[in-house]
Amino acid sequence: VPVPDERLIFLRDMYSPKKVTPAVIEFVDIAGLVRGASRGEGLGNKFLSNIRMTDAIVHVVRCFDDPDVVHVEGGADPLRDIEIINIELIMADLEMVERRIEKAKKAAKGDKKFEQEAALFERLRDHLNETKPARSFECTPEERALIATSELISLKPVIYAANMDEQGFTAGYEKSAYYNAVQNFAAAEGAQVLPICAKTEQEIAQLEEDERQLFLEELGINESGLDRLIKCSYALLGLISFLTAGADECRAWTIQNGTKAPQAAGKIHSDFERGFIRAEVVAFEDLKNTGSMAAARERGLVRSE
Repeated sequence: VPVPDERLIFLRDMYSPKKVTPAVIEFVDIAGLVRGASRGEGLGNKFLSNIRMTDAIVHVVRCFDDPDVVHVEGGADPLRDIEIINIELIMADLEMVERRIEKAKKAAKGDKKFEQEAALFERLRDHLNETKPARSFECTPEERALIATSELISLKPVIYAANMDEQGFTAGYEKSAYYNAVQNFAAAEGAQVLPICAKTEQEIAQLEEDERQLFLEELGINESGLDRLIKCSYALLGLISFLTAGADECRAWTIQNGTKAPQAAGKIHSDFERGFIRAEVVAFEDLKNTGSMAAARERGLVRSE
């Protein structure tokens, strides 16, 4: 999906380019996991392998009551649902950790440095056995880097998408006991929570761009839940965009937050990084306020990086 970026729309209107290219982020939508997924219940193992290939997890949690919408566990209880999923992911990770311990112990017979690796993963196993995710395991940065080589699902950062009904969402999600329960749980593990109403999102998706804006204004919100989720996910991965603009193309380029100018230039073309001399850079707000690159340059707002 394209990453929403108001700056790109402004640049499009300013330059009228032949082409506009937004940054993109890929979501892999899998069916819900059920109790016993780590043992192959439902389509468990196949889905668990799909999750292993991702950089982060968006966990959609039901935060509404509706007798017409069947719940596999009998009724809405967001904390129970989160716990079921977390336990399944942790169980799948425990299997991986056990294998890693075994492998390290075998290797330690020929090389003593693997003894430390085995000890680290044994500590992690004890932590997982307390039904705590790998991301909350306390360790040094070096140990964290070693653990990261093991493709553990519960190590991935999480956004909890609290899916509410229209009434609960428009009345103010802060009043919802379900939402607050998820918020408190997420705060304890340093995760983000995003309130969302899937039913409203479905209605928004069917509207034309102009109608969509009017509909959002009537609801008293600035942007759709989907747009908020995309931005939230992009930030969770530590990603930001820098923009290039001209008559040919206005484009958002994805870089890790903290990337330096030569490496950012390398995203456009590897030759730019190799032969990097300088980049002329202007902050978006300065360009917007002055109205053109030439005016920003006259006012001394264009920097050489």
